[in-house]
Amino acid sequence: MKDLSVLHHFLGVTVEPRPSDLLLHQRQYTLDILERAGMTDCNPSSTPAKLSGDAGPPIADPTVALLVHCSYLSFTRPDITYAVQQVCLHMHDPREPHLTALKRLLHYLRGTVDYGLLLHWSSSTELVVYTDAGWAGCPDTRRSMSSYAVRLPGRQPCLLPVVSRSSAEAEYQAVANGVAEASWLRQLLAELHSPLAKSPLVYCDNVSTVYLSTNPVRHQRTKHVEIDLHFVRDRVAIGDFRVLHVPTTSQFADIFTKGLPSATFSEFRSSLNITSG
Repeated sequence: MKDLSVLHHFLGVTVEPRPSDLLLHQRQYTLDILERAGMTDCNPSSTPAKLSGDAGPPIADPTVALLVHCSYLSFTRPDITYAVQQVCLHMHDPREPHLTALKRLLHYLRGTVDYGLLLHWSSSTELVVYTDAGWAGCPDTRRSMSSYAVRLPGRQPCLLPVVSRSSAEAEYQAVANGVAEASWLRQLLAELHSPLAKSPLVYCDNVSTVYLSTNPVRHQRTKHVEIDLHFVRDRVAIGDFRVLHVPTTSQFADIFTKGLPSATFSEFRSSLNITSG
């Protein structure tokens, strides 16, 4: 093994050590993407936005390479994951609105080129999970979008594999995904001899979902999600997790599942420690 001294770069990610925190950013990588697109001097945008429609003429140059680069950029910029995912869904048949959405994303990157993920040092071992689902958010399949944020780092959003028949069902599946991730982290920390002092908190902005996590009564309408029901309930029952309600105004995971107004987007981005440092 060889000591390479203090870490500064790793797989295209720049690491800036601070006295009490660590900033991970890909500023040069972002500038390279803008240069490839010929948008180095474009006007900045306040949000990456979302698709406004799917109709339109086919694109002669689908610019798939740019999307691949943007996907890698989302490692330190989880605030763009929703916009990237929305455009990537249509790369098999890209249309004019998809190119417009991609350009809007690049405009946003131009205005936030210095942003990155700020990691704070903390003596606390409390694990907090925010879960959210955008019910029937896909206009083509009506599948729901689910995502979660563990402690503060973002998570790439994903489409649930089935069409949810209610918002509570979609939210509960999002909670199950968050609990599964936190269970793995809980076990990993124990193996590293740093066990959690408290049960992880799982926050959800759907009251029905919170009730389902503790209510042992079975209902015919929840039969098709019983695996998730039992998975979460068992862990809540033995005290491994607590599922609590959080107001939508404080649901940080919203940034991964839907387009948000500029003010809300900026607030949630800051709450997730995505900053210029």
